[in-house]
Formats: sequence, C-alpha cells, structure tokens
Amino acid sequence: MSTTDAFATMRDSGVVAVLRGAEPETVVDTAEALVAGGVTALEVTADTAGATDMIATLSEELGDDALVGAGTVLDSETARAAIAAGAEFVVSPSFDEGVVETCNRYGVLCAPGVMTPTEAVEAYEAGAEVVKVFPAKTVGPDHVAALKGPLGHLEIMPTGGVSPDNAGDYIEAGAVCVGAGSALVDRDLVEAGDFDAITERAEAFREVIEAARE
Repeated sequence: MSTTDAFATMRDSGVVAVLRGAEPETVVDTAEALVAGGVTALEVTADTAGATDMIATLSEELGDDALVGAGTVLDSETARAAIAAGAEFVVSPSFDEGVVETCNRYGVLCAPGVMTPTEAVEAYEAGAEVVKVFPAKTVGPDHVAALKGPLGHLEIMPTGGVSPDNAGDYIEAGAVCVGAGSALVDRDLVEAGDFDAITERAEAFREVIEAARE
C-alpha cells in the first residue's frame, strides 16, 4: 500500500485505535470488533510483548479490511522490524529523524509525535505525512487550531486523552483524525470477552467524528 492510500484509510477511519498491551489470544477478536464498528486503522504499540508477531497476524487476518501499523516506535531499528512484519504505518510519541528516514526508505507512512510548531515543521520537512500531537490532553483542541493557523498544510492527529466527549472538538479544530487508546480499547472489556462493547465504542467515536466533519 502506498503512503497516499494509507493516509486515505487513516483519514476515512477518523480514529487510529491504539492497541497497547494486547494479547495474542485476543488481538484478532479485538481488531475485528473495532473494524465492525468502523475503525479501520489499528496500531499495535512496539512496547507490547510480541508486537511484531501480532502485526504480522493482523495483517494476514484482516487483509484489506484494515490498515495495520506500529506505535510507540522510538528508533529506526524498531521501525524497520515493524515494517518487515507488515506495518503499513508507524507512529511515535516523539520525533526521531531516523524513524522518519526509515519509513520513507520503505515507503511507509510515518506519524511522529510533536508538540511545538518547531517540532511539527521539522518533522514535516523530514518527510512525515502526519504529525501526532502528543499528549493532546495537556493542550487540548485549541492547540491544534493554533498550529493549523500558520501551518495549515500539516495533517495533525491528536492522541492522548482523546475520547468520544472531545474527539469532535479536535476534528473541528482541524485534526485529520485522532488516536485513541483506553477510551476505545478497554482492557477490562477485552479480558471479559465483551467485544460487542468494543464495537459500540468504535461506533460512538465514528458517529462523533462524522458529525464534526459535516
């Protein structure tokens, strides 16, 4: 998949689901529940045990139904391993030029973490298609709107503290999509096998985002 196609899927999904601490036994069921709710961009964090194996499994099991990527990627070595496993996008909590370079080398969409205008511009100039404002909860939607003022060409994905209560505010502020972890993929629900509830959460996110885009 080209970075253009990956970006289009991420944008259309509106939400990137952050799968942190996922378990091999439940990750496919969790992913399928998210896709059933309309969330088709899924990020397995690199600090999860067996992350590359789960990326490979999800890529095979979901096929064209979802965009599978890697999150919490801190260095180029981890980025390369994730890409080799099948990651179609790479997300970081911070900006590391080596990670962006590796993604560009292999034609994979990269979303490094930024907070300030300087970091955002540096990440963009390094070749990042999307910048992840993180942690979004410490600055809120107004920060996204302020960045988009002089830097309207940036595609911004706020992550960290995003929920159905504020996701629409971020979209209205100019975000192309949002990243969501525990507010979307609740560990207690996964452990209880209540995947229908995860689908309902995905639907709730999607409804808010679609409404904000109208």
